[in-house]
Amino acid sequence: MKRISSDMPATDVQYRLRRQEEGRANIESKIASNTRIKELRDDPLAAAHSTRYDSYITRLKRYEQNTKFAMEHFDFQDSYFKEFNDILQRIRVLAVTGANGVYTKDESRYMAIEVNELLKELVDIANRSGPDAKQLFAGDKAFTEPFRLIEGTVEGGGETLVIGVEYRGAGASRRTEISDGSYITMDIGGGEAFWAEKMNVISRFDANNYRVTQDSAFFVDGAEIQLTAGDTLHTIVAKINDSPAPVKAYVDPETRGLALIGTDAHLIRMEDRQDSRVLQDLGVIRSSNDPYAPNWHETALVSGGSAFDMVIRLRDSLYRHDSEFTGSQGLGGVDLALSNLAARRTLEGSRRERAEMTWMRLNEEINNVTVSFAREHDLDFASAATELAMMDFAHRAALQMAAKVIPATLLDFIR
Repeated sequence: MKRISSDMPATDVQYRLRRQEEGRANIESKIASNTRIKELRDDPLAAAHSTRYDSYITRLKRYEQNTKFAMEHFDFQDSYFKEFNDILQRIRVLAVTGANGVYTKDESRYMAIEVNELLKELVDIANRSGPDAKQLFAGDKAFTEPFRLIEGTVEGGGETLVIGVEYRGAGASRRTEISDGSYITMDIGGGEAFWAEKMNVISRFDANNYRVTQDSAFFVDGAEIQLTAGDTLHTIVAKINDSPAPVKAYVDPETRGLALIGTDAHLIRMEDRQDSRVLQDLGVIRSSNDPYAPNWHETALVSGGSAFDMVIRLRDSLYRHDSEFTGSQGLGGVDLALSNLAARRTLEGSRRERAEMTWMRLNEEINNVTVSFAREHDLDFASAATELAMMDFAHRAALQMAAKVIPATLLDFIR
């Protein structure tokens, strides 16, 4: 049985008033935070949905930032490609001019001097860094200067000139995620962008009876070629051809050694895995310890030059005043470099287009998911304001009624 006491009405009224005040405070808190889910028990299902939407929006915004960075990176990279192309075009004009036999030897030498200076500018462009201080064309060796000048003397030059340009970078491997499980390649390595001829590498080691002694592997243009004990040269050739590496392997009929040719103009990169020496045994490379691999074996036949090699070849023919060579191999080499650069710019442009399309899609998707998140999470201000006004009116009415039903007396103040 409930006990009746003189202060029971006052206690009940105060309890009900506190409940009303708690409800008002809860509504005011939701209005202040613009959410209708202050605690999970307010709406468990909506809370679960809003949590997933919020997580998804966070990922989408990260992908949006990645695609925006990729677009800016491609624009920055293309500006240097354009400079490189413009200089090559100027060199081509000099090649066409030098191929005309009407110029004197001194005039041909003046053209060679200009080509030599333009060559230095080409190397400078290829060694440029991006806003993040990373080399743009060094591949995954982002803090290594990709191209190194080799100086010497040239017939007719009369001074120390650039006689070679060595690539010290690696293949492009930097990627950024633009959607769940989907990546876009950010860079084009200098061994791809600034090349001219298809490379051909032929080992002079007779490997007709060669057998792999233990399970091992080597890398061709970044693609890992897995080998098992007992594999023959023909098996190795087949595995290279089945890999995604942009090369084709074959057994050279003359040397009976391993031979490779690039499917497009690029520097073929080959190295043994740390626990392997197959390429060394086949006479393709000297060692895999050189940080600037590939380190071709001294007996291997290697052909296929870079854009810089083509410019050097042209310059030397101008110094020799060999207009026939200038108009044939000299001009042809520059055209090959221009053709490869155009192909690489096309590839880069397609990647940028993909990044832009993805960025536009992400923006639209973010808006759509934000609407769904707001439906589950955000507060309806009109309903909340109406509910707060009703609760406020009810609270004032309760206070007025309590004041009439339970009037204060002197005893209330002295007990």
